[in-house]
Amino acid sequence: MNSSLVIGLSAVVVAIKDGEAAALTVRHKAASGNLTGLPFGPFDPDGHRTFELALRAFVTEQTRFDLGYVEQLYTFGDKGRDAPLADLGDGDAAARVISIGYLALAPAAVDTHFAGSTWRPWSQIFPWEDWRIGRPPALAPIETALRAWSGGDAQRLARARLLFALDDAPWNEERVIERYELLYEAGLVQEAARDRGETAPSRSDQLIAAVGEAMISDHRRILATALGRLRGKLKYRPVVFELMPDAFTLSALQRTVEAIAGVPLHKQNFRRALERAELVEGLGHLDAETGGRPAELFRFRREILGARPVSGLSLPLLRE
Repeated sequence: MNSSLVIGLSAVVVAIKDGEAAALTVRHKAASGNLTGLPFGPFDPDGHRTFELALRAFVTEQTRFDLGYVEQLYTFGDKGRDAPLADLGDGDAAARVISIGYLALAPAAVDTHFAGSTWRPWSQIFPWEDWRIGRPPALAPIETALRAWSGGDAQRLARARLLFALDDAPWNEERVIERYELLYEAGLVQEAARDRGETAPSRSDQLIAAVGEAMISDHRRILATALGRLRGKLKYRPVVFELMPDAFTLSALQRTVEAIAGVPLHKQNFRRALERAELVEGLGHLDAETGGRPAELFRFRREILGARPVSGLSLPLLRE
């Protein structure tokens, strides 16, 4: 039997809220339970001129938030995974949904004032990804569960060690999607049982909290892809400044980078790297609202974009 193809557009909108990296989420009509998802909608080839314009319209309609910086992320359409849900109207119920994900960055987590939309910290969705104050507590029950899942299989255990920094293996902050996919394969996240049409196995309260909040459809997979992409781009493109206001302190910039990367940075080395890259310029006046000693305000030298090759930021980790 033939089924039609529907192209869906989903947006990962990122901003910093209360010192945390947060994603804009919504509650869709099609969602079951109390789960949230990403802003999402179907592409209409007759009514929409481009994918990006359609995406911007969906986000504004569903959240009352207007997008700024946007880039295409990835195309998701694996058979056997719950396709991203949307109100598809009277279309073919058997339609296969191909979802095109977009990454959008905002300089402020503006209150959307729209029912069902909220900024949700990444740490609630991926608790194992935040190493800013040390090894996350979530990793303890995850490690126990992954070792049990491996059943002594050397290949499985090696993957768990590599991705989740077990047995003193180094942590690679960019491998977010690989870590989520391993938890999915091991059946530790709620989405896995749902997609397989199975009843979720009983788990301890510690493990339930450790694997984070589930999302509708395949939206947590899309979000994991976006987080990994953004962490990588920090190092080779100055995208972090899309998350900053026009004027900022260097401390605020460092905290933003740390919130996205999920790792602590060495203050002096971070500032030396900024100076070498010549990405920022002092404004000659101080921020008196820091709550302590006034700090100098800086701006991103946006005029250099296109004038010369521009790199991202070095991430000098703080070593204990």
